[in-house]
Amino acid sequence: MPFSQPTVIRSRRVVLPDGERPADVLIRDGKIERVVAHGSLTVGDRELAAAAGPAALADLGDTALLPGLVDTHVHVNEPGRTEWEGFATATRAAAAGGVTTIIDMPLNSIPPTTTVEALLAKRKTAEGQAWVDLGFWGGAVPGNVAELEPLYREGVFGFKSFLAPSGVDEFPHVEAADLEAALAEQARIGAPAVIHAEDPAVLDAAPRQPGVHYRDFLASRPADAETAAVARLLDTARRTGARVHILHVSSAAVLPLLRRARQDGVRVTAETCPHYLTLAAEQVPDGDTAFKCCPPIRDEANRDALWQALADGEFIAVVSDHSPSTPDLKLLPEYGGSGDFAAAWGGIASLQLGLPAVWTEARRRGHTLSDLVRWMSAGPAELVGLTGIKGAIAPGHDADLVAFDPEGEFTVRASELHHRNPVTPYAGRALTGAVRGTWLRGRAVDTAARPFGRQLARPATAA
Repeated sequence: MPFSQPTVIRSRRVVLPDGERPADVLIRDGKIERVVAHGSLTVGDRELAAAAGPAALADLGDTALLPGLVDTHVHVNEPGRTEWEGFATATRAAAAGGVTTIIDMPLNSIPPTTTVEALLAKRKTAEGQAWVDLGFWGGAVPGNVAELEPLYREGVFGFKSFLAPSGVDEFPHVEAADLEAALAEQARIGAPAVIHAEDPAVLDAAPRQPGVHYRDFLASRPADAETAAVARLLDTARRTGARVHILHVSSAAVLPLLRRARQDGVRVTAETCPHYLTLAAEQVPDGDTAFKCCPPIRDEANRDALWQALADGEFIAVVSDHSPSTPDLKLLPEYGGSGDFAAAWGGIASLQLGLPAVWTEARRRGHTLSDLVRWMSAGPAELVGLTGIKGAIAPGHDADLVAFDPEGEFTVRASELHHRNPVTPYAGRALTGAVRGTWLRGRAVDTAARPFGRQLARPATAA
């Protein structure tokens, strides 16, 4: 469908910034032009016809219309580890899951996005492969402080650092002096720092027991590792004035630290992930390393505390941390692996499933589609400075939209998902909430056709 043709998408359940109601959404030139009363626009509307010919009409009936999700934590891994994931497979999975914007993490690709040259190489690789819009994080690692300002000028959305080993040698973690220097520079240039917060000293002191028992792996990544790292990070943020964002919070024990820091004026936000909200340690089968991630999936009581924090507005976003690998690296028994949690690659593959997974649990706990949109669309857009462009069904925004059946039920079959390797901890789970269609800038996404996603740079006003 040409971008110039006006389009009307109608639903009795349109999720708008001020709530859910029946509405017609008029789209022109890839943007939402207006939102009006349900049934008030027709294909023969004279105003539309005079401007650009008859409007196309999509009537969704009772299927809900949501703004496209914004996922600010995705490991695409290309170039360099394309056998793990790639732009074509990751963005196809995103579109199928109602995600219309992703921000790619700087590691697991080779080279990592720690220099302008590496960013340009990644952009070139991504050209013509994306079914959704995508942007890029840069990386702050030991020795690259001088690269941060050029990368930020080139359009990365901020900088990721690890406080503990990342798992790949080409993206080392920052020690105290490195962190101080990186945050001071990011404060100077106005760039946010996004941080994997686990403390290496606590991890080194934790018991390590190889084998198939999830309880042993969980003991090796204790909650104290998160709280110690977050406390150190917040102290550094206080001194430097940097804006910091805590990635993939798995432990509710860090929440009091964040509250006190905000009261002290520290600019800190945090996210959590679908797997921490929908899975629990008690459910993880021995040897099923599809569930391994760092920090780990914790117990049911902790999960309940994360949900309460989410309801209270303590997290700005729920994002996937999609971090897949090949099945052999996960050491899955069904692929001939040992099922050893200590040795398996840590990462959850869930980009296509985040929306139904979170909705399945959210509706059980009494939450609404408006809550879902706040957590998975508006909040992540705000995090990366895309408010006013992405994350809402409102005039002037990109017409990134999702037809979502909140009552639809399906069973996850890993082989039918679009990400590159058929591994996910959600395999075999019954989920509620089905994506029936996705529009990117007003154009229906057909994952069997040619992709038309664009690459995004940080808006000049974002800081």
